[in-house]
Amino acid sequence: MPFIASWTSESAEQPEVVQRRGRLAYLNERPYDRDGDGILWRRVPSSPGKGKPQYGKVHFLRQRQAMGGLLCQVCGRPAGHDSDGDGLLWLLGDAPDPQGACPSELVTGHPPVCLACARQSVRSCPHLRQRYTAVRVRRFALSGVHGVLYRPGFPSPVPYEVGGLDFGDDRMAWMQAAQLLMRLDQFHAVDLESEYQVLARRR
Repeated sequence: MPFIASWTSESAEQPEVVQRRGRLAYLNERPYDRDGDGILWRRVPSSPGKGKPQYGKVHFLRQRQAMGGLLCQVCGRPAGHDSDGDGLLWLLGDAPDPQGACPSELVTGHPPVCLACARQSVRSCPHLRQRYTAVRVRRFALSGVHGVLYRPGFPSPVPYEVGGLDFGDDRMAWMQAAQLLMRLDQFHAVDLESEYQVLARRR
């Protein structure tokens, strides 16, 4: 079961949103609803292992933990524990173009992954078996959040767009964030099987 996947026990209705002090807020807001930068986050209970796994649904809190702590999105361990010194490994669900060439910069909501988990994922996931790109990343930085953007309204704020915002965007005050985004800007594509064989020889 992937670390960032949700379980059926982890669903909950979202609190009522209001406008307060010129920004989006919850009617009954709690201190941990916002991070240190004042960004409002979607509430989500955490009870991994209870109920049934939901493989295609990301658990927002564990996604934040994995992205912010550079944990493998599958096993939850530090993603660099099997690094070859050539950067952390990211697994992209689609190749950027039919030839598999990489752009110079990429923003993703997918946390990094360790080599063993990446290899297993492309073997067991039907979608990844058809098309994926594995990249080693030397330079990366948290760049923003993905979620629901609201605008002022009466009697309550109105949701009008789902998407990402960069940190520092003036509209962040009206964002209900769900996932952290990472900008990858120094990376190259790698072959998972070749990398795994090299790791196996080292061991």
